[in-house]
Amino acid sequence: QVQLVESGGGLVQAGGSLRLACAASVRTLSTYDMGWFRQAPRKEREFVAVISWSGGRTNYADSVKGRFTISRDNAKNTVYLQMNSLNPEDTAVYYCAAERAALRLRVGVNEYQYWGQGTQVTVSS
Repeated sequence: QVQLVESGGGLVQAGGSLRLACAASVRTLSTYDMGWFRQAPRKEREFVAVISWSGGRTNYADSVKGRFTISRDNAKNTVYLQMNSLNPEDTAVYYCAAERAALRLRVGVNEYQYWGQGTQVTVSS
């Protein structure tokens, strides 16, 4: 069983930055690929970024490439999402997710078994 707790959300002006963290209560986070997803009001949950178990591979949604960076510290059982150049379209609840490591980095909501409760990110114009 993996429990995930996100933190770091809040209200920020357009152009600003936030750093989200996802703390995992698991014996060895390094056996899991980790993803970030988001869900805006009246929209489906969507993929944002994913990082492999070692941190050596990443993948991003086109909408956040060049602005967001996913990273992880397996010694601290924590995954991060650095978000720069935020705009109002980034407003959403952000969720981290975990799934056993695999060869392919997964981007589908249904491909992850473990989810956090989410943290709200609001970007004002």
